[in-house]
Amino acid sequence: MTKIATAAAYLNELTERIGKLLEQNGASLAKAADAIEKTARADGLVYIFGTGHSHTMAEEAHYRAGGLALTVPILSGPTMVHEGAVAGTVFERMPGLVAPIFDRYPIGPDDVLIIVSNSGVNAAPVEAAQIGRERGATVIAITSETYSKAAAKGRTRLADVADIVLDNGAPPGDAITSVPGSELRVGPISTPVGAAMMNAVLAEVAARLQASGVRAPIYLSANMPGAAEVNEALIARYRPRNPHL
Repeated sequence: MTKIATAAAYLNELTERIGKLLEQNGASLAKAADAIEKTARADGLVYIFGTGHSHTMAEEAHYRAGGLALTVPILSGPTMVHEGAVAGTVFERMPGLVAPIFDRYPIGPDDVLIIVSNSGVNAAPVEAAQIGRERGATVIAITSETYSKAAAKGRTRLADVADIVLDNGAPPGDAITSVPGSELRVGPISTPVGAAMMNAVLAEVAARLQASGVRAPIYLSANMPGAAEVNEALIARYRPRNPHL
């Protein structure tokens, strides 16, 4: 074990943090589940947006085996990392950038908008939340309260605009594990912790729908028996409203 001591330290810390999510975010997780359940029953959609590495949360939920088909990622190349990570860091801080991106997505009062931003202070996620509120959607933030408070310096935070806040508990800078013999830290946690919270909420909603006699719109892994028929029906239902299917 000593040969992977740093790996073990990271995994142990991450496991401990995930284990405390229900205690620390239980009320907010319940509110998020309530909002998404209401949206599902109204045949609304759950839109998911993030910039930089946070955009991977939108892809995590999209067309996902075991995931809800009512999720729609909001994706724009310049705000992600694959077309130019350095430029993307500039773009996500640029006021006015997200308005034309969101014009592509008809978010409305029956919908939920999940916005993921660890630091929670850049222009893109904050303005995205404002747009969601203006359109009447319920806005759920996945962010770090500690990091965003440290980084705000008088700026509006995503957590200030959102209706519901899921706190990933990440420290300023995100990384949690010390590199022995240096002042450096590695091991970011915002993605695995954020994904755990998001998937927990979606799982709760699926269970509630099924318990009430409503079949939850869950994708099956393509290699599972009956997957083709189930997934084809869900694609036919949601493709007209999901530009990424």
